[in-house]
Amino acid sequence: MPHSYTSEYPANVPVEAGIKTFFEAFYQRSDIAGEHEKYADFFTNSATVFVGSRNAVGREEILQLREDMWKTVAIRLHTPLKIFPFGTGADEIMLYGIVDYTFKDKREASLEWAARAKLVKEGDIWKMDFYRVYMDTATAR
Repeated sequence: MPHSYTSEYPANVPVEAGIKTFFEAFYQRSDIAGEHEKYADFFTNSATVFVGSRNAVGREEILQLREDMWKTVAIRLHTPLKIFPFGTGADEIMLYGIVDYTFKDKREASLEWAARAKLVKEGDIWKMDFYRVYMDTATAR
């Protein structure tokens, strides 16, 4: 079965289709090595990003963080399982998923992650202005 970036959403909370499309495209782009500029385009120019213990503020730091995240990774595959908007019309979102890694040294790992995102609309385009990813590397399978 082909991999899907489609997530489950709460049945009783309407979510703008553009937000669903945003997250599908974001995690798909996250899994493409070398496309650092396109990845950074998902964020505002002044966005704050935390991934585990690392943080970045602004486009240049986000680009550096992104490059660093790929230094030891050969393949990354996100499966965003559930996305929880904070009510109808919300631009603040909680997310839950799994990420599978194949490292350049051939080791493999699978981690559960959770995240909090704050979205803003620039014209007709959704972007993240804040993104914090929580991972427990001690639970790697």
